[in-house]
Amino acid sequence: MIAEPVWLWGCVMAAGGEQYEASASALGYLFQFAKALHLCIEQWMTAGADWSVAVEAADDIEHHVGSVTDLVQLKQRAAGVRLTNTSKDLWKTLRIWAEGAAAGRIDLDNTNLYLLTTAELPKGSVGSCLQHPDSNQRNEEQALKLLCEAAQASKTESKEMQKSFASFLGLATSEVPLQRALLARIEVIGGADDIDVVRASMLRLAAVAAGHEAAKSFLARLEGWFYDRVIEQMRAPDGSPVTGIEFDEVFTGLQRQFSYDNLPIDRDITGMTGNPTEQADKTFVRQLGLIGVGTERIGHAVRDYVRAFAQRSRWLNENLLRPGEIGEYERRLVEEWESRFAEMREELGAEATEEQKKKEARTIYRWVDREARFQIRTGCNELFVPKGSYHMLADECRVGWHPDFEARLMQLLEPTEAR
Repeated sequence: MIAEPVWLWGCVMAAGGEQYEASASALGYLFQFAKALHLCIEQWMTAGADWSVAVEAADDIEHHVGSVTDLVQLKQRAAGVRLTNTSKDLWKTLRIWAEGAAAGRIDLDNTNLYLLTTAELPKGSVGSCLQHPDSNQRNEEQALKLLCEAAQASKTESKEMQKSFASFLGLATSEVPLQRALLARIEVIGGADDIDVVRASMLRLAAVAAGHEAAKSFLARLEGWFYDRVIEQMRAPDGSPVTGIEFDEVFTGLQRQFSYDNLPIDRDITGMTGNPTEQADKTFVRQLGLIGVGTERIGHAVRDYVRAFAQRSRWLNENLLRPGEIGEYERRLVEEWESRFAEMREELGAEATEEQKKKEARTIYRWVDREARFQIRTGCNELFVPKGSYHMLADECRVGWHPDFEARLMQLLEPTEAR
């Protein structure tokens, strides 16, 4: 669950001759998800827990803080694009909000409306007249005038645009003067950061949470959880938003996993089961066969081996391990095994029967399966790590269970023609 949301990029490949449009659409969804996650991180760092964020609910992003609602429309456009008075992005957004206000779905007294676009706002345009008051350009009366002029003058526009014009102009005929009330709640933010800048900002925030070296890995896991969580919210008829309490639990949990004495354990890896049939020729499986371990327990061993191998490989690939850390960990595991293995061989003596050897070997393996809990770091307490690591060592014949495992394995593994 740490990869980029590649399911969205699949839209591009399925688009055929409309690859450009599909790519733009996919990028728009990615921008939406990234901006929503960025908002969550900022809220976590600056606010309390009384907030929530939903994607594709009442708007692209629906944000609640206490009794106040923020509805955000996001538009990512190519460099140089301008938000003019007849831009589809402007009028499509106005239609959504106008219809919501007219139907009572949007409570204008407690709702802020944001049109956030990467496009530029031409001086004197509707967008520039609806900027934040601090810009010194906000002029709602001028914005209303320009909108009415654009709607009345654009007779050749598409049916969709005509519907947008009608929705906005229709507010003037309502009993309550909704046009001005609507514009009073709208803020247009032009020249907004695009997805690359948003993700770079999130990476800096991740560095604060987990350190610079682990920032990418931390953010990838947070993104993976968030994308899955939002998809779950979007699929459900009444999908619940991401709450401040929920986000705090996930974010702080990840922080703990990336602390100095811990390492992350990934859910996609803990879900692996392995296939005993596919692993039947592995040396560690043969080692278990030598001492008569049953099929079900061999299946458990394969599961632990597969998980440990995958998780350790990911740690290495993401540079989450310190230099020499795996080697030092394996040294500890081997030395703990050596003392017990030597004692077993000593107690058995030279006259032990094969059945006695197997019985004592199963005792050694039972120790690994039930008691050996030597973790690579003190805070990393996932059981498959030491258990699977012992199977990885057994696969390399650095540890074993049967008193004569090396000789027995040599007989099993030597080529038939050499016998």
